[in-house]
Amino acid sequence: MPEFAKPPWSTLYAFLTGAGAGLGRAIVIIVVAIVGLRLATLFVHGIVKALLDREATEGTAQELSAVEIQKRMRTIQALAVNFLRFFVVVIALVMLLEQFGLNVGPAVAGLGVVGIAVGFGAQSLVKDYLNGALILIENQFSRGDVIRIAGVSGTVEDFSLRRTTVRDLDGIVHTVPNGEITVASNLTRVWARINQDVTIAYGTDVDAAIEVVDTVGREMASDPAWKRRILETPRVDRVSALAEYGITLKILGTVRATEQWAAAGELRKRLLTAFRIHGIEIPRPQRVVLSRDGGVGGPTPGAAALGPTDEDLAPEE
Repeated sequence: MPEFAKPPWSTLYAFLTGAGAGLGRAIVIIVVAIVGLRLATLFVHGIVKALLDREATEGTAQELSAVEIQKRMRTIQALAVNFLRFFVVVIALVMLLEQFGLNVGPAVAGLGVVGIAVGFGAQSLVKDYLNGALILIENQFSRGDVIRIAGVSGTVEDFSLRRTTVRDLDGIVHTVPNGEITVASNLTRVWARINQDVTIAYGTDVDAAIEVVDTVGREMASDPAWKRRILETPRVDRVSALAEYGITLKILGTVRATEQWAAAGELRKRLLTAFRIHGIEIPRPQRVVLSRDGGVGGPTPGAAALGPTDEDLAPEE
C-alpha cells in the first residue's frame, strides 16, 4: 500500500491542490471521460447482445444465421455507442472549459435552446432510427423478404436504420422511412398457406368433387418437383358458402413461404384439368345481349324488339 504522506505522492498532491489545481482537475476530467467512453461501449454491447440473444432463442430472430446476428449487433451497437459518446464528450468539454476560467453558462443555455429546436425538427428522424433499431432487434423482416408496409408491398431490396427500400411487382421502388412503419406484414416468414376458394355448380355431387380436389392435392404433394416445397397437402377443408352461382369449397394447404404464389398457381392449373376430365362445372354468370339492329340485312330472326327505330319515326316524304 503506498504511503501518500511521503514523496512522490505528497508532492503530487501539493501540485494538484496548489498551482497545478486547474491542470490536475483537467487531467482527472479527461481520464474519467476516457473511462466513460470505454464503459459506454461495454454497457451498450452487453445490452444489445442480451436483446439479440433472447430474440435468437425465443423470438423470430432464431431463423437468422450467426453472421446475420453479428451484423445486426454491430449496426445497433454503433448507433447507441456514438450517441452515448457524443454526450460524454460534450459534458467533458464543458467541464474542461470551466476549469480554465471560461464562463460557459451562456453557451450552455444557448446550446440548450438550439438542442430543443433541433429536437423538435428532428423528432421524425430520431423516430426513424429508433424504429429501425427495433426492426433489426425483433427481426420483423430482412433483405429479400416480401412485405407489406405503409401501404406498399414488395420485396425488400435494402434496409438501414433510417429507411426501408421496397420494389413492388411492377418494378417500382418505394422508399419508406422506418418511422412510418406501424404494421409490418411479412409474407415470406417460414411457411404460408394455400387458401383457395373453388365454386362448383349446383347439382354437382359434392362428395365426388371433394374427392377430385383431394386427389389433385395428393398428386401434387407426391410430385418430385413439389414434394419438398409442400409442407401440408392441399385438401378441401369445408363447404364454405352456398353462393349465388354455386357451392364454394374452401381448399387449404401449407407450403414454404416463398413458394406460396407458385404453388397456388400450379394447384389452380391442375384443378382446371381435373374438373374438365371429371365433368365438374365451374359456374359463371350468363350474359344476354339484346341487339336493336341485326345488321344490313335487317334484324336477326328471333331478336327481341326494343321499340321503333329512327327510320320508323322519320316523317314520310
